[in-house]
Amino acid sequence: MKERLAGFLLMTAVVPMAIMGYLIIVYVGFFSNVKRGRAGVRALDHFVNATVFNGYAWESISSHAWRVKDTHRWARLVIWLTDKFQPNHCQRANKREQPILDLVMSKRLDEKTIK
Repeated sequence: MKERLAGFLLMTAVVPMAIMGYLIIVYVGFFSNVKRGRAGVRALDHFVNATVFNGYAWESISSHAWRVKDTHRWARLVIWLTDKFQPNHCQRANKREQPILDLVMSKRLDEKTIK
């Protein structure tokens, strides 16, 4: 119960900032520093992977899709779509991100933090 309450309170503060962050990403993407926009898009990618696709917060949708391509239909769709823009994108993303996932899991950083 303590974890749920803390999560609710945190999300009450974070969601409005996330909406503001999205608007900043759009503005920055069109009119400002591309590097800043790229970092924001990467963070949004990880957020969507963790919430919508039930993945790890330390992994992009592309890497997650490659990792579960044999068991999830949505993953094969993501791979097919990204291959239209950049061949082997998901495979390369997974190769780049898998060592990070392995480290997170070995350090047990994915476990409950509020007890």
